[in-house]
Amino acid sequence: MKQKEVKVKNIVFSNDRPLVYIAGPCVIETPEAYAAEAKKLKAIFSALKTPFVLKASFDKANRTSHRSFRGIGMEAALGFLKDLKNRLDVPLLVDVHEAAQASRVAEVADILQVPAFMCRQTDLLFACADTGRAVNVKKGQFLSPWDAGNIVRKLESRGAAGIMLTERGSSFGYGNLVVDMRGLEVMKDFGYPVIFDATHSVQKPGGLGTATGGDRRFIMPLAKAAASLKIAGLFFEAHPDPAKALSDGPNSLKLTAVRPLVGALNRVDRLAYEISGVSSR
Repeated sequence: MKQKEVKVKNIVFSNDRPLVYIAGPCVIETPEAYAAEAKKLKAIFSALKTPFVLKASFDKANRTSHRSFRGIGMEAALGFLKDLKNRLDVPLLVDVHEAAQASRVAEVADILQVPAFMCRQTDLLFACADTGRAVNVKKGQFLSPWDAGNIVRKLESRGAAGIMLTERGSSFGYGNLVVDMRGLEVMKDFGYPVIFDATHSVQKPGGLGTATGGDRRFIMPLAKAAASLKIAGLFFEAHPDPAKALSDGPNSLKLTAVRPLVGALNRVDRLAYEISGVSSR
């Protein structure tokens, strides 16, 4: 199937073009800490001359425990995110959990992201599509890759401006995930850009009892495998000190590891195109 492109400002997501990266911390812990990390990420990707979209979450509505930190909330986040995005001159992706949030978040974000647990919520998908923004949907851990076709058709029915699908692992028994790389190829058959979430794919859901665990050792090997398949992009969450992160620390990438990871994945991406004979780069 002919692969569609999703254009976000000066960045193009396509399974037939170079990798685009979506990166940021799991949640906005404080505006100051988030801005500092965003600035460092922008510098890393600029030095590597690699396209980058900044990821932001103002509320983690699906935390394992009600006592866990959720974020600073939408009202506190949107104003400062708009200012930060303009100062750094980067496109911004923001999570939305409720249909009522979509139009407000779309005033600031260039891409709306639907979390995996919410991927079948029809009203949420419709609300995101209706904003006219690009929509990235994370395929739920409970869905087969071919079931993602229903997500696509829901968004298409509302004339979504741009559709992207993200693989983030599938439930594998209790407290574990596995990545079936065939799923990336299946989802590419829908004709839209496919993203691989390299950090959520190494989670161990509920693995810490009242929080999700993970194993960041496997971020690099899974990301390299995904990059070899000529997908549109890689998603990952990073933190200066994952051991002290307020959300998803065990499966977050250390900020110091971002540059070597991206450099390696870019080389894999280029090699994949050379081997395939694709000459569009």
